[in-house]
Amino acid sequence: MERTDRVEEEIKKIVSKLIENGIKDPRVTGLVSVTKVEVSKDMKYCKIYVSMIGSKDNNEVIEGLNSAKGLVRKEIGEKVRTFNTPEVKFIYDDSLAYGQHIEEVLGTLNIKHDDEEISEDDTASDENVQEDNMEE
Repeated sequence: MERTDRVEEEIKKIVSKLIENGIKDPRVTGLVSVTKVEVSKDMKYCKIYVSMIGSKDNNEVIEGLNSAKGLVRKEIGEKVRTFNTPEVKFIYDDSLAYGQHIEEVLGTLNIKHDDEEISEDDTASDENVQEDNMEE
Protein backbone atom coordinates (compact mmCIF):
# COMPACT_ATOMS: atom_id res chain seq x y z
CA MET A 1 0.00 0.00 0.00
CA GLU A 2 1.45 3.33 -1.08
CA ARG A 3 1.68 6.32 1.20
CA THR A 4 -0.91 8.23 -0.84
CA ASP A 5 -3.35 5.34 -0.36
CA ARG A 6 -2.93 5.54 3.41
CA VAL A 7 -3.32 9.32 3.36
CA GLU A 8 -6.46 9.02 1.20
CA GLU A 9 -8.03 6.58 3.67
CA GLU A 10 -7.18 8.81 6.62
CA ILE A 11 -8.61 11.89 4.89
CA LYS A 12 -11.77 9.92 4.06
CA LYS A 13 -12.26 9.12 7.76
CA ILE A 14 -11.56 12.69 8.89
CA VAL A 15 -13.88 14.29 6.34
CA SER A 16 -16.67 11.76 6.98
CA LYS A 17 -16.64 12.60 10.69
CA LEU A 18 -16.42 16.31 9.94
CA ILE A 19 -19.43 16.21 7.60
CA GLU A 20 -21.37 14.29 10.22
CA ASN A 21 -20.49 16.52 13.19
CA GLY A 22 -18.59 19.66 12.24
CA ILE A 23 -20.03 21.32 9.15
CA LYS A 24 -23.01 23.44 10.15
CA ASP A 25 -23.76 24.95 6.73
CA PRO A 26 -27.54 24.84 6.16
CA ARG A 27 -26.99 23.87 2.52
CA VAL A 28 -25.47 20.55 3.59
CA THR A 29 -28.66 18.53 4.04
CA GLY A 30 -29.61 14.89 3.80
CA LEU A 31 -27.25 11.97 4.17
CA VAL A 32 -23.88 12.99 2.72
CA SER A 33 -21.15 10.36 2.53
CA VAL A 34 -17.60 10.36 1.24
CA THR A 35 -17.25 7.72 -1.46
CA LYS A 36 -13.69 8.30 -2.61
CA VAL A 37 -10.66 10.50 -1.99
CA GLU A 38 -7.88 11.15 -4.51
CA VAL A 39 -4.66 12.84 -3.43
CA SER A 40 -2.05 13.98 -5.95
CA LYS A 41 1.39 12.36 -5.72
CA ASP A 42 2.92 15.57 -4.35
CA MET A 43 0.01 15.77 -1.86
CA LYS A 44 -0.82 19.35 -2.80
CA TYR A 45 -4.31 18.64 -4.13
CA CYS A 46 -7.14 16.50 -2.87
CA LYS A 47 -10.43 15.61 -4.58
CA ILE A 48 -13.14 14.40 -2.24
CA TYR A 49 -16.02 12.62 -3.95
CA VAL A 50 -19.33 12.67 -2.08
CA SER A 51 -22.74 11.16 -2.69
CA MET A 52 -25.93 12.29 -1.07
CA ILE A 53 -29.37 10.91 -0.34
CA GLY A 54 -32.32 13.00 0.69
CA SER A 55 -30.96 16.38 -0.30
CA LYS A 56 -33.02 18.71 -2.46
CA ASP A 57 -30.23 20.13 -4.60
CA ASN A 58 -26.92 18.29 -5.02
CA ASN A 59 -25.14 21.37 -6.40
CA GLU A 60 -26.17 23.36 -3.35
CA VAL A 61 -24.72 20.69 -1.05
CA ILE A 62 -21.44 20.75 -2.99
CA GLU A 63 -21.37 24.56 -2.71
CA GLY A 64 -21.90 24.25 1.05
CA LEU A 65 -19.09 21.73 1.37
CA ASN A 66 -16.74 23.81 -0.78
CA SER A 67 -17.47 26.86 1.39
CA ALA A 68 -16.21 24.83 4.37
CA LYS A 69 -12.93 23.94 2.61
CA GLY A 70 -10.91 26.00 5.08
CA LEU A 71 -12.24 24.08 8.07
CA VAL A 72 -11.74 20.75 6.28
CA ARG A 73 -8.20 21.64 5.27
CA LYS A 74 -7.39 22.76 8.83
CA GLU A 75 -8.63 19.44 10.27
CA ILE A 76 -6.65 17.47 7.70
CA GLY A 77 -3.53 19.52 8.50
CA GLU A 78 -3.89 18.84 12.22
CA LYS A 79 -4.52 15.11 11.93
CA VAL A 80 -2.48 14.03 8.90
CA ARG A 81 1.23 14.67 9.11
CA THR A 82 2.39 15.63 5.64
CA PHE A 83 4.78 18.28 4.37
CA ASN A 84 1.94 19.94 2.45
CA THR A 85 -1.67 20.18 3.55
CA PRO A 86 -3.59 19.54 0.34
CA GLU A 87 -5.99 21.99 -1.30
CA VAL A 88 -9.45 20.41 -1.02
CA LYS A 89 -12.14 20.23 -3.68
CA PHE A 90 -15.50 18.49 -3.24
CA ILE A 91 -16.98 16.71 -6.25
CA TYR A 92 -20.43 15.14 -6.60
CA ASP A 93 -20.20 11.39 -7.17
CA ASP A 94 -23.19 10.23 -9.20
CA SER A 95 -22.26 6.53 -9.22
CA LEU A 96 -25.04 5.62 -6.75
CA ALA A 97 -27.67 7.43 -8.82
CA TYR A 98 -26.27 5.86 -11.99
CA GLY A 99 -26.39 2.40 -10.42
CA GLN A 100 -29.98 2.96 -9.35
CA HIS A 101 -30.85 4.06 -12.90
CA ILE A 102 -29.27 0.88 -14.33
CA GLU A 103 -31.28 -1.22 -11.87
CA GLU A 104 -34.49 0.48 -13.02
CA VAL A 105 -33.64 -0.10 -16.69
CA LEU A 106 -32.82 -3.75 -16.07
CA GLY A 107 -36.08 -4.13 -14.16
CA THR A 108 -38.07 -3.00 -17.21
CA LEU A 109 -36.47 -5.57 -19.52
CA ASN A 110 -38.23 -8.86 -20.14
CA ILE A 111 -35.38 -11.29 -19.53
CA LYS A 112 -35.79 -14.99 -18.77
CA HIS A 113 -33.94 -16.06 -15.68
CA ASP A 114 -32.41 -19.52 -15.23
CA ASP A 115 -34.84 -20.36 -12.45
CA GLU A 116 -37.91 -19.72 -14.62
CA GLU A 117 -39.68 -22.76 -16.02
CA ILE A 118 -38.79 -23.67 -19.60
CA SER A 119 -41.77 -24.20 -21.88
CA GLU A 120 -42.29 -27.50 -23.74
CA ASP A 121 -41.49 -25.86 -27.09
CA ASP A 122 -38.10 -24.74 -25.81
CA THR A 123 -37.38 -28.24 -24.48
CA ALA A 124 -38.26 -29.86 -27.80
CA SER A 125 -36.01 -27.48 -29.75
CA ASP A 126 -33.15 -28.16 -27.30
CA GLU A 127 -33.50 -31.90 -27.88
CA ASN A 128 -33.36 -31.40 -31.67
CA VAL A 129 -30.15 -29.37 -31.33
CA GLN A 130 -28.59 -32.10 -29.19
CA GLU A 131 -29.53 -34.80 -31.74
CA ASP A 132 -28.02 -32.70 -34.56
CA ASN A 133 -24.79 -32.29 -32.62
CA MET A 134 -24.54 -36.05 -31.98
CA GLU A 135 -24.86 -36.86 -35.72
CA GLU A 136 -21.82 -34.70 -36.53
